[in-house]
Formats: sequence, C-alpha cells, structure tokens
Amino acid sequence: MDVLSMLGHGFSVALQPINLLLVSLGVIAGTVVGVLPGIGPISAVALLIPMTFKLPAVSAIIAMAGVYYGAMYGGSTTSILLKTPGEASSVVTTFDGYELARQGRAGSALGVAAIGSFIAGTLGVVLMMVGGPPLGRLALAFQPPEYFALMLLGLTATASFAEGSVAKALISMLVGLALGTIGIDLQTGTTRFTFGNPELLDGVEFLVVALGLFAIAEVLWEVVQPETLAQRIPVKTPYPTREDLRQSWRPMLRGGLIGFLLGVLPGVGASTSSFIVYSIEKQVSKHPERFGRGAIEGVAAPESANNGAASGAMVPLLTLGLPGSATTAVMLGALMIHGIQPGPLLIPQHPEIFWGLVASMYIGNVMLLILNLPLVPLFARILDIPKPLLLAAVVALSFIGVYAINNSLLDLLMLIAFGVLGFVMRVYRFPAAPMVLAIVLGPLMEQTMRQAMMMSRGNPSIFFTRPLSLVVLVLSALLLLVPMMRRRRAPASLPSGTPA
Repeated sequence: MDVLSMLGHGFSVALQPINLLLVSLGVIAGTVVGVLPGIGPISAVALLIPMTFKLPAVSAIIAMAGVYYGAMYGGSTTSILLKTPGEASSVVTTFDGYELARQGRAGSALGVAAIGSFIAGTLGVVLMMVGGPPLGRLALAFQPPEYFALMLLGLTATASFAEGSVAKALISMLVGLALGTIGIDLQTGTTRFTFGNPELLDGVEFLVVALGLFAIAEVLWEVVQPETLAQRIPVKTPYPTREDLRQSWRPMLRGGLIGFLLGVLPGVGASTSSFIVYSIEKQVSKHPERFGRGAIEGVAAPESANNGAASGAMVPLLTLGLPGSATTAVMLGALMIHGIQPGPLLIPQHPEIFWGLVASMYIGNVMLLILNLPLVPLFARILDIPKPLLLAAVVALSFIGVYAINNSLLDLLMLIAFGVLGFVMRVYRFPAAPMVLAIVLGPLMEQTMRQAMMMSRGNPSIFFTRPLSLVVLVLSALLLLVPMMRRRRAPASLPSGTPA
C-alpha cells in the first residue's frame, strides 16, 4: 500500500500542467532525435540542460528522461525503412526490420517496434518502481571480472550472427576489436594507431561505422544492381497482423526483462543489451534460420531490449548516484547542477523526484504509443518514393548525421571507407554484425580485463573463482556451442524433400 500511495503522489506531481507539457515535448523531441541519425539522446539531453536551469529539479529530470526513452522509440523508423540506424541501439533492428520492409511488411515491423517499446518501457518502469533500490545494490556486486565475462558473453553472441562460415564471423569480429583499440589507452595514457591525427584520439565513432557498414553499403549494393532501381516495394499491411503479435509477445517480454536487467549494470548500455537479447532470442527460437531474413521476433526483441535498458539505466542513477549509460551520466550532471545528489538518500529526502519521474514515464510511454501507432501507415508510405530518390535521401541523412557528431571531414571520409568495406564484405559474405558489436564491446572488454588482472596481481583464475563471473562465462560457452551443435544436426534433421 505504501508503494501505491507514493505512486499516487508521483502522479500528482507528473500531472501538474508544466510537467505534463514537459513530458509531452520531451517524448516528441526524443522521437525526432531517434529518427535523425547522428544526434542521439546524449547530445539532445546535453543541449536541453541550459533550458532547465529555471525549472524545478523534478521538471528537469522528467523532460530529460522523456527525450532519452523517446529516442529509443524513434530509432527504429529509419532502421526498418532505410537500413539507416537513427540511434546506436537501433542497429540490431536493421537485421530483420529492413528485410521485412523489403517484403512489403514495413507496417508490421513498425507496429511491432512501437508496441514492443511500449510493453518493455512499461515493464521497465514497474520493475524500477518495485525493485529499484535492491537492484541498484545488486549492480554493485558486478566488479571488473564480472564485467569482462559479460562483455565476453556479448562477443560470443556473434556466433549466432554467422549465417555461413564461423571463420568469417570471427575475422569480422577481430577487425572490430582492432578498430576499438584506436585512440588513447585509458590505463597508460598513450595514443594507439592514431597516426598522429588528433581527431582519432577519442577513437572511431560507433555511428560512423554502423552507418557505413549498413546504410552506405546498402546504397552501393542497390546501385550495382540497376534492375532493382525501378522496383517499388508494396506495403501489404499497414499494421501488424494477429499472427505477428502472436509471434512477438514472448520476445517483447523477454527482451524488456533482460534489457532492463542489463541496463541496471553501469556501462552496459542499450546498444549492448539489444545485441545480446537478439542473440538469445535467436538461440531460443524454433526457427533460428529465419533471423536476418525477416523474422518479426528480430524486431520485437531488440526494440524491447533497448527500451527496457533505458529504464534500467535510471536505477543506478537514482539509487546509487552511478550513471548506467552515457546519457544518464549527462542527467547526473544536470541533477547536481540543480542541487540534487542522486544516491541512497534520494528517495527518502526527495520522493517527489523519484516517484514523479516514475509516474511521468508511465504517462510518456502511453503518449509514445499513441503518437507512434497512428503514424505507422504514414511512415510505411516512405517506401513509395522512387528508389533513386530514396537512396539519395539515405546518403544525405548519413552524411548529415555523421558530420553533426564532431563536424569532422575525417568522419565523412571514414563513412565512405566503411561503406566500401561493407559492400566488399557483403560481396564475399562476411557478416558486418560481429564487427559492429566488437567495436562497441572491445574497449570495455579490454579495460575490465586489465582492471581484473590488477585486482588479482596477474592471476587469471580470478575470472573462474568468482561465482558471478563463472556463471556468465558458462553462459558464454553455451551461446557459442549451441549454434555449432545446431549446424551439425541440421542436415540430419531435415525431412526428405526439404531444401537445406
């Protein structure tokens, strides 16, 4: 009853006219930010901070949170329609979302993404409300050995992305790990592989690689096939069918729950969560061969995961004062500017901030569903645009988005280079997903491994003597072995007359 009474107090705060207006503007702005490549929720929230100086702290956090989880909704739109990730966590959505769009099922993919985002977002808020402080304390149990094991779990997920040769997937992953070492070594402060160029000190931008390998490579692939340029993709259904929803509701719940739990761990983030959840969903599926070829579950799971992770990242921020992601790190700074110190005393000393935010997230998720679902048929009509114009728009969006990150000409040149690389990889059937995932996880994996080795004074047994680390390592081994066993059994299990 105490939780319900505090939630009622939260709704009394969230339904104040100024807060209701701010959550509305926040989720709308977040959706736009998610659709446009290159801006991202981090930049949007940072730009919002000066505008909140004269607002109460609760109003400021409500507006910033609206932009954050609103961007998780919006990022799927261009990923599905144009294979152009609007936001880093939406890269995984391109794997099946774009294939569904090419099959005339863009409405189904967009609708499932919106519904999955709503279900996972609401589930995340419920879990944050009920178990926020205990989950925050659980996150403290994860030390460098556990984080290294978790990063390894993410990398072994690349095995499920390998449609053909596992060797090619591993080569792609190793190239990604090598690219992740570019920049300043955080342990020693020395520069690595920058070739004297100061623009590479911060490493290679993830979005530059993702847009190059997916968006620009797809444009090049279409251009070399002139017969496809005159084709138009009919939109068969403006909304998800009953069968789509039947196939998607379990992945939505699994993705939201796992994404939330991974989001609670500081530093994991929505991007890593969506990759891991996609891999897990493929492993538990009865038809894993459909993934990457237009599986509706391949849209439902990662879109639910990134929204669940966005809610999960708020837990360590509010209960421990530890940012769960880069965006919540900016929000932490904003709260401190307003004189609020997040941590264990936040809820008893400032209940209106925690419960007002929880209530506003319920309201914001309903607003986003109402905003996004009616627009699904309109967004799907984008595919009616003649393909040459559509491809030109993809190139323009990619270049504008990349340049907006750092205003760097080098980033544009790298975008072109990764586009050509992605095209060559597609010709020779090297999967791009392992490379993208390795660029995300590589730096974190290296840092946590070195920290763990310092903790144990160079003894690698630390990864196997800590229970949590050992459990995650066992899961990693299972994720690697299950696809290999399935490949060996597949020819024998196919009935006669069934094509392999």
